[in-house]
Amino acid sequence: MTVSRVHLTPHMHWDREWYFTTEASRILLVNNMAEILDRLENDADYPFYVMDGQTAILEDYFAVCPENRPRVKALARAGKLIIGPWYTQTDTMVVSGESILRNLLYGMRDCREFGEPMKIGYLPDSFSMSSQLPHIFNGFGLQHAMFWRGCSERHGTDKTEFRWQSNDGSEVTVQVLPLGYAIGKYLPENEEALRERLDKYLPVLEAASLTGDILLPNGHDQMPLQQNIFTIMEMLRRVYPQRSFQLSRFEEIFERIDVIKPQLALLRGEFNDGKYMRVHRTISSTRMDIKQANAAIENKIVNVLEPLCSIAWRLGFDYHHGLIEKMWKEIMKNHAHDSIGCCCSDKVHQEIMSRFILADDMAENLIQFTMRKIIDNLQPDGHIADRLTLFNFSLHPRQETVNTTVRIRASSFSLTDGQGSTVPYFIREAREIDPGLVDRQIVHYGNYEPFMEYDIQLCATLPAMGYVTLNVTPHQPGILQPAPQGEEVLENDYYRVTVNPNGTLDILDKQTSHRYQQVLELENGSDDGDEYDYSPARDEWVLTSGSLTAEVSYQHQPWQSTATISLTMPLPGTLADRATRTLSREMPVTINVTLAKNSRRIEIELALENRAEDHRLRVLIPTPFASQTVVADNQFGCITRPVNDAAMDNWEAENWKEAPVPVWQLMNFAALQDGNHGLALFTEGLREFEVVGESYNIFALTLFRAVGVLGKENLLLRPGRPSGIKMPTPDSQMAGKQVYRFALFGFSGDPIQANVMQHARGYLTPVRTYNKMPYDAMKLNLTKNKTPSRFSLMHKCISGTVLSALKKAEDEEALIVRVYNPSETQSTQDNLQINVTVAEWQEVRMDETQASSQHKKGDLGTFKPCQSKSFRIHF
Repeated sequence: MTVSRVHLTPHMHWDREWYFTTEASRILLVNNMAEILDRLENDADYPFYVMDGQTAILEDYFAVCPENRPRVKALARAGKLIIGPWYTQTDTMVVSGESILRNLLYGMRDCREFGEPMKIGYLPDSFSMSSQLPHIFNGFGLQHAMFWRGCSERHGTDKTEFRWQSNDGSEVTVQVLPLGYAIGKYLPENEEALRERLDKYLPVLEAASLTGDILLPNGHDQMPLQQNIFTIMEMLRRVYPQRSFQLSRFEEIFERIDVIKPQLALLRGEFNDGKYMRVHRTISSTRMDIKQANAAIENKIVNVLEPLCSIAWRLGFDYHHGLIEKMWKEIMKNHAHDSIGCCCSDKVHQEIMSRFILADDMAENLIQFTMRKIIDNLQPDGHIADRLTLFNFSLHPRQETVNTTVRIRASSFSLTDGQGSTVPYFIREAREIDPGLVDRQIVHYGNYEPFMEYDIQLCATLPAMGYVTLNVTPHQPGILQPAPQGEEVLENDYYRVTVNPNGTLDILDKQTSHRYQQVLELENGSDDGDEYDYSPARDEWVLTSGSLTAEVSYQHQPWQSTATISLTMPLPGTLADRATRTLSREMPVTINVTLAKNSRRIEIELALENRAEDHRLRVLIPTPFASQTVVADNQFGCITRPVNDAAMDNWEAENWKEAPVPVWQLMNFAALQDGNHGLALFTEGLREFEVVGESYNIFALTLFRAVGVLGKENLLLRPGRPSGIKMPTPDSQMAGKQVYRFALFGFSGDPIQANVMQHARGYLTPVRTYNKMPYDAMKLNLTKNKTPSRFSLMHKCISGTVLSALKKAEDEEALIVRVYNPSETQSTQDNLQINVTVAEWQEVRMDETQASSQHKKGDLGTFKPCQSKSFRIHF
């Protein structure tokens, strides 16, 4: 009787970078690919090879071996070289939903040149699994998923096969790799060694399998093809005659699982338990500068650039898919688990940051270029040559305090709107600038008359998904708002904010009558961990800023006020200093708290200079809401988590691989609330928090943690071997100046009723401005298009669904708009008003294919909990 069927799958797991650089791995790739291609072409008995589910490997390879593209294409089309579906094997907890979606979109598009992609959501080494992955996989027609990390029987089964659903009912069949993707690596020809390894593995795998089909993945990180695999298989058949052994594709495993699909357990939620394998829950705060850079470019592309380019395309200008794809691919190279986790060498982190810098430079320049194309071609307006255009990329109108800059060759100017009404403004700062900074040709022809640069503030009402243009008239006095006299307090219709002597805030929410006290106290503790995990020193000493004395100043302007708080926090310089309770370093901190006239947000910018090592800094935000759970957003929805994990009481006795600390990720917001009122925390790239306090009513937002080693052994919260390797990484001590931004948002009702997700997106979707002058450093010819001075492409009310993306379709002359329901429990209906003539409106999958029947224009239909929908609009 056969005990089990053991399936060996030849593959390689390819980290593009880690403690080694991309170029080091590329050299190995060239070597390994030569062996793989030769074996697949010349050995008819060697059936296939899995290329780790990511097409970036091929891109790296073809960059130096373009002559082998036809060989790869032939093998892929023959089904022997298995490629895709990803561009890179993405992290699923730190990066945004659109980033994960685009990773599949570009990966599967890359596969089309060669053949069919592997139709499996294959993530063998990502550190945790987002609850929204089934929804994303189904959006690309994927019905199966395979991963390793994050599962335990706490989720509802101790078996390796199960069904996994997102809140909207999207479902995939899962095969977990319970012992990882590399248990079949370098299988030894020595019988005793082979027995020693598999005698440990096979019983564990068989006990967890419902089908009796056991996976023995034959590969490892950067591992070359195992040339003697057939010799090994003959030995396996001889050593284990009660089991069958065969080379199998992963798809063949799922064919057998699908037969018993009705018997499988149905699981929901995210997988991030570190009981049987490490998931590195606190990796979200490693190298926070890189995490911030990632969030900044994600938001810039999705929230600003793509909507702007969509508006421009509808006005008759080109949509530059190639440039945008290059930006996406630069940042997706950073989205592999090690790269965005930042558990790499210092040299690799430099390369990661350089990609973000490149992508940001590309995005910002394309934003400026696209705004210029629109404004250069405005319909003529008499003698007006200077203009200031304000862009709103939200689906609803906004009234905003706008801080921007106007350059003009005049000592005074006025602003007027499209109806000729004068628009008041406030001059925050003025300076003279060299004309060569505006256009070097001016100086070339001997004209040295200087320009003035004015930082101004105004209050503007902006149309939804569009822009409005103000005329700038030089040498004409405008309506200048004076700086108001104010108390030593920040106040608008929503809040009264006072600063305590220690630099913390007391906040009165006028709408709810709730008071928030001692807000923004800094908490500093040790970090004896590594780049993978936070872990306190065994001799911990936690310090706070509560006993310090701060200096406070106020700046009141017509449409906003700012309190500047300065303090110096004494700290231990090292773990040794902390152990002896020695305060040997100082950390200067400056906090700007800004309250705009019409804003429900209290915006905070915190700047500091880190001079200490091996420590963690968090900011504490107490609330009056004693909580059992906390809600935060994840990809295309929200998720409610416990504020405490009961397994923390006995994780060591149960031999967890790492402690299940209740430290959670967020994308854009987290909220504590009582069902009637609440406080939300909005962040710009700070994606890790914990809820602390005796009543679990205090947000602890991680600002950064400083460590000096890639991997370390025997951590207090992660016993045993090092993760990764023990390699010095002094740059991860985060020395020097840093800036962090976040905001507080009080609300009534629950987060869905209060449209918290929509307001969080608004916080991360700034109003962009373009100052048109009759001078340009680089000339452009005008087009035949004539653009209006005011434009709105589409709009909807703020409630209901949330905008995820607005972009041009990849392969059609159409726009794609994607929205989602943030609620975990409630369905919603919604409509979108398109302000231009629509020829066809269809719902499509995330991959922009398989349109459903034509819908009524603007009808978004009914959304299940945490469901997104994508619509294709032909004009």
